[in-house]
Amino acid sequence: MHRHFSQLKGVINLDIKYIDGGVTAPNGFLASGIHCGLKPGSLKKDLALIYSEIPAAAAGMYTKNKVKGAPIYITKEHLSNKKAQAIIINSGNANTCNGDDGLHKAKKMTSLQAKELNLKTDEVLVASTGVIGVPLNIDAIKNGIPMLTKNLSKDGSNDASLAIMTTDTFQKQLALEFYLGDKKITIGSMAKGSGMIEPNMGTMLSFITTDLSIAPELLHEALQSSVGLTYNRVSVDGDTSTNDMVLILANGLAENPTITEKDESYNTFLSALTELNTIMAKNIAKDGEGATKLLECQIIGAKNEKDAVVLGKSVINSSLVKTAMFGSDANWGRILCALGYANIDFDPEKVDVAFESTAGSIKVCEAGSSLPFDEDIAKKVLSENEVIIKINLSLGGYSAYVWGCDLSYEYVKINGDYRS
Repeated sequence: MHRHFSQLKGVINLDIKYIDGGVTAPNGFLASGIHCGLKPGSLKKDLALIYSEIPAAAAGMYTKNKVKGAPIYITKEHLSNKKAQAIIINSGNANTCNGDDGLHKAKKMTSLQAKELNLKTDEVLVASTGVIGVPLNIDAIKNGIPMLTKNLSKDGSNDASLAIMTTDTFQKQLALEFYLGDKKITIGSMAKGSGMIEPNMGTMLSFITTDLSIAPELLHEALQSSVGLTYNRVSVDGDTSTNDMVLILANGLAENPTITEKDESYNTFLSALTELNTIMAKNIAKDGEGATKLLECQIIGAKNEKDAVVLGKSVINSSLVKTAMFGSDANWGRILCALGYANIDFDPEKVDVAFESTAGSIKVCEAGSSLPFDEDIAKKVLSENEVIIKINLSLGGYSAYVWGCDLSYEYVKINGDYRS
């Protein structure tokens, strides 16, 4: 499958091909996933490993929550030299709010895995997801690491992506390839996220691998730019998790001339990375706990991009908007209400609102006032599993897209008995 993508300036007609393989699609990457028994009564895979056969440039972005999981502190410490070779991830326990015990165990995960791979401890990064405030069973992880390491393979991305899931209803992995000159570059990704998600960079984890050769500082800048346009524009429920993390490893095995400045090659990579992260972010929004449909809120005609993002997220996070979308009810007044309390200056009497889906489109509000519309057609448009809420502020030339989901009975059920 090929697509031409040119969201970012400086890139025209980038030819991207989607391929299988997830995080192991790029040259030199292996992965594995096993069950080690972190959550009593569960038999699902709960321990994952991503490994680069050679040292890689590395970068990360993390939650803005003041309460952070122990793995974030250890990973940030290990990334001070901007390189890494492996990432160990567990599900079933977030290892958060466990004090010094949590920090010690997060560090222990990296040292145990490093020893098994014959690496230095700071060459291993760590991530965790699951319930908060429960001590981590480090013995289960210690006992699982030998098997986890032995199972590393080029076909291991599927097991790894399964192992990082919690309440996710489907796996989230993707890979693509493109060319820089005559060198084929591959990017792979796996992510998890279902509820407790307002990333700003929940619990949302994303791991990206590439065989691109790029200076570590530019890798971090590319990740930051891409996350700002993708993962940071997702909200399922407005809760910013304690463990949100996006990590990227670039091992250089594509043998392209190393990217050392923001030139055409950098822009091409950034566009490909943003394309991949956009799809992954939308999959996370689509899989919001209990969700029945993906919502895309398009804010156009804004004074600036920041205003557009804030307004879009206000709409996406509104419980009244989300429940209306669950009921396929074209209650556009709730949308104007959500815009109105976002604390952003705009003119309500200039706002147009429309709904779009594969079933068609229907305009329901013009210049801040109601339009006659067919409720049956509106119901049909809103009954699809992907719905666009299109809002024109008619104030300027800026726009932004954000993603979320509807709010169903199932969300309350899942989050009401999450620990049981």
